[in-house]
Amino acid sequence: MANAETTLKEAMTAIDGALGAALVDYSSGMALGMVGGGQDLDLTVAAAGNTDVVRAKVRTMEMLGLNDEIEDILITLGSQYHLIRLLKGRGTNGLFLYLALDKNRANLAMARHQLRTIESGLEV
Repeated sequence: MANAETTLKEAMTAIDGALGAALVDYSSGMALGMVGGGQDLDLTVAAAGNTDVVRAKVRTMEMLGLNDEIEDILITLGSQYHLIRLLKGRGTNGLFLYLALDKNRANLAMARHQLRTIESGLEV
């Protein structure tokens, strides 16, 4: 089992095209850990903004009466993918992993697979 810092570092090194990663509490919108980012990608702002995305999707599913759960949410930009993976393990309810990828260097299917694998080793 890995802690948040180790998990985020693994996401940045194991996933091709990773630009930044964060572990976010979507009840508060606060990032519990961040790796990468930089001048062009403010992970604090991304954590808060993606919290709004997750909350809106959860609310929409409730209004639609969908009895299902969100595995991940993908946002495709012109040059980046933003992948949001809601965590389901013990003690991780209300958390998500956020990963920003360079669209030209990333393999989206592999990134989703690797993020799922990395999540399974996370202990919060």
